[in-house]
Amino acid sequence: MRKSPASALVILLVLAVGCSSEPEEPQVERRGPSGAVPGGLSGFYGQELAWTNCDGYGRSDDDTAALRQTKGVQCTHLRVPLDYAEPDGDTITIGVLRKSAADGDRRIGSLIVNPGGPGAAGLATAARLSGVGALNQRFDFIGFDPRGVGSSEPTVRCLTDAERDADRADDDELDTSAAGVAKVESEEKDYAAKCAERTGKGAAMLANLGTRDVARDLDVLRSALGEEKLSYLGYSYGTRIGTTYAEAFPGNVRAMVLDGALDPDQDSVDELVAQARGFQSAFDDFVAWCAQRQDCALGRDATRAQTAYQDLVRPLAKRPVEVGDGRRLSFSDATTGVTQALYSEQLWEPLNTGLNELKQNRARTLMALADLYLERGRDGRYTTTQDAFTAVRCVDDKPITDRAVVLEAQQAYKTAAPFLDDGAAATDSLDACAFWPVPNTSTPHLPTATGLAPVLVISTTGDPATPYDAGVALAKALGGRLLTYEATQHTAFLQGHRCVDDAGSAYLADLVLPAEGTRCSP
Repeated sequence: MRKSPASALVILLVLAVGCSSEPEEPQVERRGPSGAVPGGLSGFYGQELAWTNCDGYGRSDDDTAALRQTKGVQCTHLRVPLDYAEPDGDTITIGVLRKSAADGDRRIGSLIVNPGGPGAAGLATAARLSGVGALNQRFDFIGFDPRGVGSSEPTVRCLTDAERDADRADDDELDTSAAGVAKVESEEKDYAAKCAERTGKGAAMLANLGTRDVARDLDVLRSALGEEKLSYLGYSYGTRIGTTYAEAFPGNVRAMVLDGALDPDQDSVDELVAQARGFQSAFDDFVAWCAQRQDCALGRDATRAQTAYQDLVRPLAKRPVEVGDGRRLSFSDATTGVTQALYSEQLWEPLNTGLNELKQNRARTLMALADLYLERGRDGRYTTTQDAFTAVRCVDDKPITDRAVVLEAQQAYKTAAPFLDDGAAATDSLDACAFWPVPNTSTPHLPTATGLAPVLVISTTGDPATPYDAGVALAKALGGRLLTYEATQHTAFLQGHRCVDDAGSAYLADLVLPAEGTRCSP
């Protein structure tokens, strides 16, 4: 999964949830239609938006707190077709947040933000980012929950909270026997069936959930907000949304910052292996940092750290560590927690703490990191991000049903990220997408976006989730400008890095791109 910007920092903050706001009369506005309107969709492009307070729009404790603590935010629902091929058919709604520009006289327009995922809710991200830098002086900050996600309805739902807990505790994917593989595939098939059964509008919703349709929703939102041209900030998987939009509506783009890019032409196997290399590199950077410390959980000899790590986590497959409240840290959870910590150097300290705890047969910190990644709240409830992630990927990429390809991919993954090697043999077990009830609606490809305005791609040299070379490839494919950030983290813009923030902000506000070859460092 690709995390939203600064999400790694939320884990260590306990945000108090304030009292509910008093009910208020909606502020009804009609600003559209604006700009180009596709045939048959004028009712959607010119719809009224009824803005009110954001109570009930957050889908996690932290997101709810962010919405309540950010002054001046308003929320609404945007109505869009379920199936754009049938605009007179069923409709669904998209959750939208706005924090209006502080300087109305110098207002440029709306800046629409997407945090990635896929499947991450976007309202709280926009609320948080509105307080960073000066962009909210001149832009309305707009967040949206993509179709099927967060406050949008219907929402993708596959597993119950109890089923998610049970799935995390079960390391059955490490059983590489024929019976073990059959059990894993049975569970994957059952998962796909539950997604179709438990998601509102069923298979029809799953069939129209992908990035192809999110990009169309984005254009409806642009028009309903009264914007002739789109100004967009997309992180991580949000760069795929931006790329898809640029290809479908190149003439509608004013400015676009794409940070933490996916390679547009890379298939899912190559992407997975490239991501494995990225996490291995981030792990190596963590080891180099840790080995300088007296308390390094993996020892002071960096050459032996990977073995020390595997000796520490592999036994969890047979002997999970009790955490309390009936929960146990599995091998899978430990891997998830470590992966979460590798998204940002700011989480290396708690990662070292968690590994030291594990040496003492304690696991609260690693479990907390895993809970953050999987968005499990303090009340034991999960957001639906993980379900939405799978559902989107299953229609955005061609499913892999060739067992030889699966086996080769697993072997390549273990080779690319040896620290993540569980010690079990690679298998050819198929995942949920191989049993998905609807076909894919898009595939990775080089985009064609004739007439696209210059875009800015930001890529970080040590990005574990979306490797640097992917940003290079996307900038080239879109004919955009590449800004390089030299650090080990996932995404960089509006995260307190002055060189990056100044360059991106100048581009969004004044359409001035940074000089060719610009590189920033901490």
